[in-house]
Amino acid sequence: MIELDNRTDKIYDLDRLTQIADALTTEEIELILTDNDEIAAINREFRNIDKATDVLSFPSDPFPGAPLGSIVISVDKVQSVAEELGHSEDDEIALLFIHGLLHLKGFDHETDSGEMRNKEVELIEKFHLPTSLIVRTLEE
Repeated sequence: MIELDNRTDKIYDLDRLTQIADALTTEEIELILTDNDEIAAINREFRNIDKATDVLSFPSDPFPGAPLGSIVISVDKVQSVAEELGHSEDDEIALLFIHGLLHLKGFDHETDSGEMRNKEVELIEKFHLPTSLIVRTLEE
């Protein structure tokens, strides 16, 4: 289940995001949609990186009934990257949601041997996202 905290005026296809979440977990996920200013402030506070980013993930401390964690996505980044790559904003937010959710599930592309990227590719194909997103995922 996704608990949405939409701090913007943008509306996205939550049905697809719910299907993605259900494919990976039965735990609740908080999804925060925000703008570049707020995600930059969050990035600065929690990661000491003073710039906007597309997606951040914050796992919860495990205890019975706790949500899996929170995913924060910048809709400004969603819009600009979707325009740049020529696909829909719903496709872009789905990719970012997959990326954030995999981090919540313990994957880490910075330290693993390609497991997270392989899982992203599998999910991109399963949910019929544009193959251009697979290429981008493999290049990152």
